[in-house]
Amino acid sequence: MTHILVVEDDPGSADAIAAILHDEGMDVAHADNAAQAFLLARDTDFDGIVLDRMLPGGIDGIGLLDMLRAHGATTPVLILSALSALEDRVRGLRAGGDDYLAKPFEPIELAARVNALVRRGRAQGNSATLDAGRVRIDSAARRAWVDGVEIELQPRELQLLDYLARRPDRPVTRAMIFEEVWGYRYDARTNVIDVHITRLRRKIERADTPPLIETLRGIGYVYRGAQALES
Repeated sequence: MTHILVVEDDPGSADAIAAILHDEGMDVAHADNAAQAFLLARDTDFDGIVLDRMLPGGIDGIGLLDMLRAHGATTPVLILSALSALEDRVRGLRAGGDDYLAKPFEPIELAARVNALVRRGRAQGNSATLDAGRVRIDSAARRAWVDGVEIELQPRELQLLDYLARRPDRPVTRAMIFEEVWGYRYDARTNVIDVHITRLRRKIERADTPPLIETLRGIGYVYRGAQALES
């Protein structure tokens, strides 16, 4: 059975979300504040988290997400918020959210997004180890190596590198990345992909080696690390 943690301080909203997910055959746990949610997420293997951004007690949803990611939690997270401006969505994604849904929302869309979130998380966890020249990725262990050196990556950075490394020397557009890695339609107004690519490059590339990711102006990006470095 699929296990979902709903973090929502409004009882009516929490009950409505739980009912939607129950109809999808999911088991739902509930927390109404960040402290309780952190303990539950730390001690339970959830398939996904539905996280309200506005929470009581001094720690909001973004703060909780920061805590979870810093603790090493890789559980996929869907952020729910009445804050629907572009900068709010980007901040949620940059903090480590896997998806962002503005309130009010349609029940059918919430159900579809949670199902997609769970599928992507399970596929990531079950995929085989990838050896792509200079890069090696163990998706199940959430670990990555470049030229034999382990690199510490955030969950979204790991997903992004995995997506690119599985398509060596094949140009991929921003729309392709957004739809496949983030899981929904690309919004040309956001630079979230460029921000993540920049962060990823800082972690995986060195000045004395060829770049692993090349920018194709007007197109997108291409992974160039398919060949191992010669010793």
